[in-house]
Parts: sequence; structure tokens; C-alpha cells
Amino acid sequence: MVRPVPFRFPVEVRYLEVDRQGVVFNMWYLAYFDDAWTAFLGEGGLPYPSMLRDGHDLRLVHSEIDWLGPLGFGEPAEVRVGVARIGVSSITVQFELWSADRLVATATTVYVVVEVAGSVASPIPETLRGAIGDVAPLRA
Repeated sequence: MVRPVPFRFPVEVRYLEVDRQGVVFNMWYLAYFDDAWTAFLGEGGLPYPSMLRDGHDLRLVHSEIDWLGPLGFGEPAEVRVGVARIGVSSITVQFELWSADRLVATATTVYVVVEVAGSVASPIPETLRGAIGDVAPLRA
């Protein structure tokens, strides 16, 4: 499957996500990225509940985030998603968080496919490969 690159997911920065410094608290970045990844898979034809019904789930095993600037309550934002690598049972995903023309954060996350029953690592099922489509990284 070929889809627009990068995949874009709008983020609404809610008041509860902002800390005393007036910027998004760090834990919310992973939530934004996870929501964008779920939307990416849904756009590719694999809603997350369908993957679970088929007996597979994704476990986050590694994530690195670089914060490049502040993001505050009510600021327009979007997450861009790209897939850097697909292995036998793992997927390396790249995220960028933008506000208007300003890059706020970048992240690289590795997910491993696991079986719902038992959480044992599993080869990537064809339904998931199909939902991901062509590998299209955001950056080298």
C-alpha cells in the first residue's frame, strides 16, 4: 500500500496536558505518538481492535525522544509518522511533532509484535505488514 508520506495526525493540546511551566508535560509526547501510530494503522486498514481479535498486539520495547522546543495549551500541532524499518517481529517507527512550521520533538520507537495469549514475540502478520505498507522513513 502506498499512502501519503509522511502520515499526519492532528493533536489537540488540552489544558490538562500542560505543566506549571506552561508547556506540554513530557509523558504526553509518548501518548501523542501512540495515538498517531494507532491512527496510522487504522488508515492502513487495520484498526487496533481487529489486530487484537486476530491474536496480535504491539509492545513498545524502546523509545528515544528529542525535545526541540516548547508546545503550549491550544497551540496547533500534528504528529508525522514514518516507518524506518520492518524486521521479523519488530517495527521501527519515527515520529515528528510539529506546531505550525516549528519542529517541537522527534522520536524513534521500536515495537515488537506479541501474541495476545502469552505475550510471546511473534513474526509480523501479513495484515500488519499490509497496513504499514511501504517503508517510508521521515529521516535518515
